[in-house]
Amino acid sequence: MAKANPIQVQKFLSGMDYPADKDDIVKHAKSKGADDNIMQTLQQLPDESFETPADVSKAIGNIE
Repeated sequence: MAKANPIQVQKFLSGMDYPADKDDIVKHAKSKGADDNIMQTLQQLPDESFETPADVSKAIGNIE
């Protein structure tokens, strides 16, 4: 399955409080109704803290 577009992902991260770690981001997106493709992409994020939505987008761009 192709990774989700970072812009699509950000729709499900609106209202997210930063900094946030991977688990917080995954839980938040799920609570907002993210689909399987979004969730699979977020599960591939590195286990680290993200300071801004741009950091999440950058990390998604680095997923192979």
